[in-house]
Amino acid sequence: MSSLTQITKSTSQIPIFAIIVLAIIFAVGLFVVGYDQGHIFSIVLGEQAYADLYIHELTHDMRHEAGFPCH
Repeated sequence: MSSLTQITKSTSQIPIFAIIVLAIIFAVGLFVVGYDQGHIFSIVLGEQAYADLYIHELTHDMRHEAGFPCH
């Protein structure tokens, strides 16, 4: 009787590219939730975006839960 030997190759390393992409997503998300005071929409709306604070109001409670002071 012949015995079968099974060899499994495991690639458990996380690709560097995936880590870089996730770090960029994290940094952008941190900026949007924690520090945006109209900066993103100011590209489209101009100075009015700093008065309206759309993203600030959308993420207001999340900012407090994450420990960011905003008022």
